[in-house]
Amino acid sequence: MKNTITTGANPYMPLWEHVPDGEPRVFTYNGETRIYLYGSHDTKKTDYCGPDYVVWSAPVERPTEWTCHGVCYTASDGGDLYAPDVVYKDGTYYMYAAENRGSSIVLVKSDKPWGPFTDPVKTELGFDPGILVDDDGRVYAYWGFCESHAGELNDDMATLKKETVVHHLIGHCHPFWIKEDDGNVDAETGFFEASSPRKINGKYVLVYSKRYEYPREDLGVVGSCNGFLSYVWSDTPLGGFKRGGDISFNGGEIVEGPDGGIMTYQWGNNHGSLMQVGGQWYIFYHRQEGCDEYARQAMVEPVDIAVGADGTIYIGKITYEGGEPVSSDVVEMTSQGFFTGGLDAYSVISAGYACHIYDGTRRHNFVGNARETNEGNDRPHVQPVYEGDSAPVVNIISGTTVGFRYLQFGSGAGDGAVAGASRAVLTGSFPAGFKVEVRLDSYDGACVGSVTVPDGDASELEIPLTTAVAGKHAVYFAFETADSASMAVLDTFCFE
Repeated sequence: MKNTITTGANPYMPLWEHVPDGEPRVFTYNGETRIYLYGSHDTKKTDYCGPDYVVWSAPVERPTEWTCHGVCYTASDGGDLYAPDVVYKDGTYYMYAAENRGSSIVLVKSDKPWGPFTDPVKTELGFDPGILVDDDGRVYAYWGFCESHAGELNDDMATLKKETVVHHLIGHCHPFWIKEDDGNVDAETGFFEASSPRKINGKYVLVYSKRYEYPREDLGVVGSCNGFLSYVWSDTPLGGFKRGGDISFNGGEIVEGPDGGIMTYQWGNNHGSLMQVGGQWYIFYHRQEGCDEYARQAMVEPVDIAVGADGTIYIGKITYEGGEPVSSDVVEMTSQGFFTGGLDAYSVISAGYACHIYDGTRRHNFVGNARETNEGNDRPHVQPVYEGDSAPVVNIISGTTVGFRYLQFGSGAGDGAVAGASRAVLTGSFPAGFKVEVRLDSYDGACVGSVTVPDGDASELEIPLTTAVAGKHAVYFAFETADSASMAVLDTFCFE
């Protein structure tokens, strides 16, 4: 019986679960240290979020093994809960629950990291609260939507020390719905929402959602875009923040086009943070399923962190010169998640782990929550599911490639090691006449096997490989057909 990957990849929760806005925390409870993920919960299906929070966790030694602890809090007003945060101080776990779609932040408490969280108390905080418990026990809060605010909390963990409150902590973006520049716009920092503070290497780091109001051609951004998680840093908690850079972008693999990069996954809003797990730092973020922002999923990528000779902190994909860090940029979006050596190619892998779905156009791009082209949902995409272990890629037309970064095929070195893959097995719906190729390392890379569907549709394809494949590779399935109206569905695949 083949193993089926169900947790730990990207997304790292089961494909039926939709927990965006994830604020990761590492807590030790009863001698066990685990990663806990607190986020909002996309259960409404036609709008953001829902009325409850669930908690998921994994042991730091085995971050691919995630467990659901169930509902930890339900909105006291019966409304929708937006992004929360949870911190621990003096024996108590404090959750900042964003009730009434984030317009009312209430403090609830528990003696366990998974809740339940009870006894709601109204706080003085605003949208998307992020909390930092400093080394000396002082507590700072950060919040805001298109304006960044911060302040120190009193001992009640709910009210602010008025003399410490700072407005416009960093410059914000200037989206189309804000008509006037209030004097605090800064296109370089471009604060949008999703404040998340961390203290790293003695530096105060604020992770947040940045909104670009200008093109970034290298990543395929042609207009306004808030699919980024970025950061600023300071030597003090409430001021003096300096621009850091971008850490995460949820637009998928970026391929080279004639006029810059092209994203191969739909971008959408983003929210998450940094956390160190087992000595490795990760950026936690989310992506979108379907053709809107209402089925978001928790994602993770490893990041590098370094401090330069002048004290600058670099986070993400770091460039070094002469052994010194000089710049950082977004890390790649992958399918592997916590399987940093690559997904086991001999397990059953859902197409829902694709990080590349490309039909040769830019129509998967968002432009202010509308598509550049194609008003309907006929483009290829991951179809949201709410049960089962697989989410299919649907509406696959001729010229589409569906890619996964990365798979591990083994060493091929003998002595009990896997000798290498000799065939691929795909399930889904494949109309007659479709040719399916297996390509390695690039969407237009070397073809190592192909098959054409004979007369009659097929629900399973076996593709012999022309060469045994070993090692770690990106894998792409390329689809071609002469019938422009024909569409295929890729559900699962494995190698043998």
